[in-house]
Parts: sequence; structure tokens; C-alpha cells
Amino acid sequence: MAKVTRDDVARLAGTSTAVVSYVINNGPRPVAPATKEKVLAAIEQLGYRPNSVAQAMASRRTNLIGMVVPDARQPFFAEMAHAVERAASERGKLVLIGNSDYVDDREVHYVRAFLGMRVSGLILVSQGPSQRAAEEFAAMEGAKVVLLHRRPEAIDDVAVVTDDVGGAEAVVRHLLEEHGHPYVACFGGPVDSPAPGDPVIDHVEGWQRAMDAHGLPTEPHLIDAPFHRYGAYEVALGVLRSADRPSAIFCSTDDQAIGVLRAAREVGLRVPEDLAVAGFDDVPEAALADPPLTTVASDRDAMARAAVDLVLDDSLMVPGSDTERVRKFPSRLVVRRSCGCHPDRVPTPV
Repeated sequence: MAKVTRDDVARLAGTSTAVVSYVINNGPRPVAPATKEKVLAAIEQLGYRPNSVAQAMASRRTNLIGMVVPDARQPFFAEMAHAVERAASERGKLVLIGNSDYVDDREVHYVRAFLGMRVSGLILVSQGPSQRAAEEFAAMEGAKVVLLHRRPEAIDDVAVVTDDVGGAEAVVRHLLEEHGHPYVACFGGPVDSPAPGDPVIDHVEGWQRAMDAHGLPTEPHLIDAPFHRYGAYEVALGVLRSADRPSAIFCSTDDQAIGVLRAAREVGLRVPEDLAVAGFDDVPEAALADPPLTTVASDRDAMARAAVDLVLDDSLMVPGSDTERVRKFPSRLVVRRSCGCHPDRVPTPV
């Protein structure tokens, strides 16, 4: 069976091959709605499939967006990657995802590989200062890069972030002021991993602000713990079995908080009667935890759409002041039963 070509589509639609190209590529020139419908009908009838490789060679850009995350197994990063994929699909793009595993060499490997594939843009959720990644961006002329979730000091590209400090401060104030805890312990990240610009550092800063506002010391109550539930569970077992255990714990991530909830059950503590627990991220599991987890939510869908729009629209990437190059979305306190509140119903994540 002969291969269907663009000429065949143009002949059946009664138009030029250039117009067929404009419809397929959604530009660069507009096509009248009636003409576009004829082209799409011809494509469907003939079963035409554009040669994406040839298109990429001609335009020096693919229909791909590269995305690098620290660990897509963690619920927050999985949710963020899914939101980016959904937003990209709405723009006719596909997403390639690489996991850095919190290793600088792997992050650079994916950055180099994706930019070398001439992706339309790169969305980077970086795990550290990433000086080497910044060097890769500089070496690849015209690379469009958007930082998502955090903005390392070494990279000055446009960033899409949430109000991590304000969100953490709000949930800790809630534990102190609404529930009267004498202090709130904080599960930060591993002592050797956070760096300036890391959201976990901002979560710890928000906790410190709330504690400082109440005249409470912070140094003895900051606990180093892995970001994931398994490591946080092990750390929590030791903390909760100690004689001076806290009555409230704020965790930098929901995944940590889920590990703390498991540890509390294991040592015989009731949540929230004996121990209040709160997290940050509002992953879907937070609403289904036992008890449902009080946490802080960010608008992941809006952030993902903003990141995709930025890497695809040249007009949005105009250099400006440092403030203008950071798009900050508000965070929101989500109150559930793990802190001691009793809302009428538990919100269902979408």
C-alpha cells in the first residue's frame, strides 16, 4: 500500500501543501476554520501520519518537552509530572521524563540529552545548586528552560514556584494557636542535602518564623529525616519513643508525614489525641491517610500550565528583573483531622 503524503492530503482537501503544514503545526500562519476542517477530514480519511522526525530536522525543534525530576516515585513529583504532561498534551506536545535520583551527574546527563534532542523546552525540578546544569544551558544556544518547584541559586532562568515559606508558617501557627501545643517539632530534610532555593529550606524557614513569633526555640526541635516515608518512619520511631517526645510534628513533605503516622501507630500513640501531625504538598494520599492529614496545598495544575506556557511561548521568556523572572503561586492550608480539627468532610483530590 502506497504511503500517504502531504500532497495527497492537500489534493483531497483542495488546498496547498503549505496550508496542510500550517494545520498540522498549528502555525505559523492562521488557517480559516472551514479550511482547517477540510484538512483535518482529509487527514482522517487518508490515515495520514506526519513524519515528526523530518519536521524536527526542518524546524530544529521537536514536539517534545523534556522534564527532569529528582524522583518520580515520590508522590509530589509524580503529581507534578502528571500535571505537566496534561498541560503539554493540551498544547500538542509530548513529555520526556528523566529521574536525577538526587545525583548531580544524572541531572546533567538528562539535561544534556534532552537539549541535544532539540526539545521545544526543558522543565527542570532540580535537586541542588546545579552549577553544571547552568553551564549546559549556557552552552546550548537558544535553549528554553523553566525551573519548576524550586530555583537553585546557580541558575537564573525563569522559575515557577509556590509560597513555601508562607504555607509552612501558616500550618505551624495553626498547631500553636488553634491547638495550644507548647512547641512544634519539624522534620526537615537530610542534613547534607538541602541548599539555598530548596523548598524544604523554605518549609523549615516558615516553621522557624512561626516558632520565633511565639518566642520558642527552634534548634533542639529541628529533626533531620529523609524526604520519603520509609526513612521518616525510622526516624520517627526513635523520636516518639523518647521521654521528651513532642506533642506536634510538622513534616516538610506529606510523604514524611505518612511515615510519622505509621510510626505513631506502631508505638501506641493516637493521632491527634496524643500527637498532632501536619505535612506539606497535599498529595492525594493525604486525604486518605488514617487519620486524614492536615497539610499545605499548592496549585500544581496552574504551576504546570505556567511552566509549559513559558517554555513554548517566546514572548513570555523576555528577560526582566529577578523578581519578574520568578512566578510565585500562593499556597493554601488544608485542615483535616491529623491536627485535631474535625471538618465535616475530607476533601477529595482531583
